Amino acid sequence: MRTEINHKDPEAIREHTFDGIQEYDKRLPNWWLITLYGSILFSFAYWMYNEYPKTRQPDGPAIEKEMARIALAAQSTGAALTDEQIWTMSKDATIVAAGKETFLSNCASCHNPDLSGKIGPNLKDQIWIHGGLPTQVVHTITEGVAAKGMPTWGPILGKTKISEVASFIMSFHAPGEPIIDAAKAGAAPAAAK
Repeated sequence: MRTEINHKDPEAIREHTFDGIQEYDKRLPNWWLITLYGSILFSFAYWMYNEYPKTRQPDGPAIEKEMARIALAAQSTGAALTDEQIWTMSKDATIVAAGKETFLSNCASCHNPDLSGKIGPNLKDQIWIHGGLPTQVVHTITEGVAAKGMPTWGPILGKTKISEVASFIMSFHAPGEPIIDAAKAGAAPAAAK
């Protein structure tokens, strides 16, 4: 049996009694109703976002990509990197972007921001003075070349940043491309243009 709410008498009590408990015959407060309807709307929107297949990409590929990025970052902090690891890192946009940032702040004054060479040699061509393999590039950055004025970056940048810079440099090259060792060939390094 449904009874109407008595708005005229604020102390009116409903007719029914359950276990000796009686209720006042009052409306629910507006804040309570707003909270109820707001939570219903939020739950519907949350369900649409998480369950409706066309509104959101699945988590699987995003998690795999992040795990691969973490694995590459962990490899870059290891004791000895291989050429293959650095080539793999040179294909990761996050690592290359971090390497570019470090390169622009520390190396661009001698090698130009586009790696075309200035005081230092061109890093985009095929002629390498101190070896063009990724591990040789890491070694050159770490140890520097005192005779040519390149500082020892190892203690300044650390292994992670050096591997990122090497990955950025190697992102302009491809594995297996012909590398000319200028020291062995007797050729002068390409001049900056």
